[in-house]
Amino acid sequence: MNLGKSIRFYAATDVGKVRDHNEDNFLVDKKLALFVVADGMGGHAAGEVASAIAVRTVHEEMKKERELLVAYATQPKVSRPLPRHIVGVLEHAVQKACARIHEEAQNDPAKRGMGTTLSALIVIGQQGFIAHVGDSRIYLMRGGRVQQVTEDHTVYNELIKRGKLSREQIEKVAQKNAITRAVGVYERVEVDTLVVEVLPGDCFCLCSDGLAGYLDGPQELGPLLALEGNAAPKALIDLANDRGGKDNITALLVKLGEEGAVDEGRARLLNLKREVLAKMPIFARLTERELLRVMQAVEVRAYKDRETIIREGTKGDELFIVLTGKIRVSRGEQLLTFLGPGEHVGEMALIRSVPRSATVTAEGDAELIAIRRADFFEILRKEHELAVKMLWQFLGVLADRLDQTSSELRHAKAELTAEDVSAEIFPDMGDTAERKALPDVADINEDDDATR
Repeated sequence: MNLGKSIRFYAATDVGKVRDHNEDNFLVDKKLALFVVADGMGGHAAGEVASAIAVRTVHEEMKKERELLVAYATQPKVSRPLPRHIVGVLEHAVQKACARIHEEAQNDPAKRGMGTTLSALIVIGQQGFIAHVGDSRIYLMRGGRVQQVTEDHTVYNELIKRGKLSREQIEKVAQKNAITRAVGVYERVEVDTLVVEVLPGDCFCLCSDGLAGYLDGPQELGPLLALEGNAAPKALIDLANDRGGKDNITALLVKLGEEGAVDEGRARLLNLKREVLAKMPIFARLTERELLRVMQAVEVRAYKDRETIIREGTKGDELFIVLTGKIRVSRGEQLLTFLGPGEHVGEMALIRSVPRSATVTAEGDAELIAIRRADFFEILRKEHELAVKMLWQFLGVLADRLDQTSSELRHAKAELTAEDVSAEIFPDMGDTAERKALPDVADINEDDDATR
């Protein structure tokens, strides 16, 4: 199903109860399945100018890439553009907006320092591509569960991540809500990007911090996002105003698929993929957003019975995790083990290009998650905090392997150096040569006195 063709959207924006003008802007292009929310900042209405330039520029740049977007949506997987190509044009569009806002500010002293947050979503086929800067947010509701899929670029969030202060201490920081990244303040900006597998029934909520700042948690959005039609964004605006309305409020809802549509097969597979990854030691400490980042870098492959997955002696660059079914691990003619769902093989290939030490084949039909070294390194390069978590966990895996190997070596050494106690058992047997001459126990007549 091409979910980009079956989208319902509902939006509302409000000045709030304190501000005298609205610096938020949003954009919807249903044909492109492009959705953008921007929250401007700057004196003398410069924030409104910045957010307007941002949404307009992103829209213009994405329209220029219509052929690429159509090719991704319609061509077979083997010949279509790669997801990173879509991510690249989306990020380029945000950078173009950043440069234009900065140029406008440089040309008009009254607008110096203006900038804007920006959260953008484009849905193509069965994937949603996200670009994000600042403290506006994108939430995803799936199966009644809501999660925040973007990360706030604020002083508060940076302090939380660094763990230097408690939440109580951070609450006392005067500028805790100041944003650390904005589009247009400088000529370029660091853009967070994310690719999300989408399902019929998914609901995205793009909103400015005028709404997000009043939420006690993502799950509070659930009942409101479930409302149909324009009732949903209106309810979100009312919630923010009822709790103070100290800022402009914008809510843009994007609902995928026809009302009531579901895809149970893909939903089961996506949920299973998430659960399997979350249980792996390397990814065990990742947040939901970080798991989504890893999930976009993995590939699910199907193998038939006895099909070779890894061949001993060849160089590999992939880690494999069993999703469904079972795999057989052998060295030469010797069977080493069988692995089932959640178990993995080949993790060293993520960091070293060395010959595989075993052959792995499917034992019956099986589905495996594959993570390539290049994609793993791409995450490490772009997601610094995620990289620290994964590398720390990887060290733990290596330490466990080292402990296991050391234990096996100690056990083997103990067996090799075991004390010869034959003389104590047979004190009259004489020297070693004589003991070697003893008949085998099987040759001793069971009626002989020596056996009694």
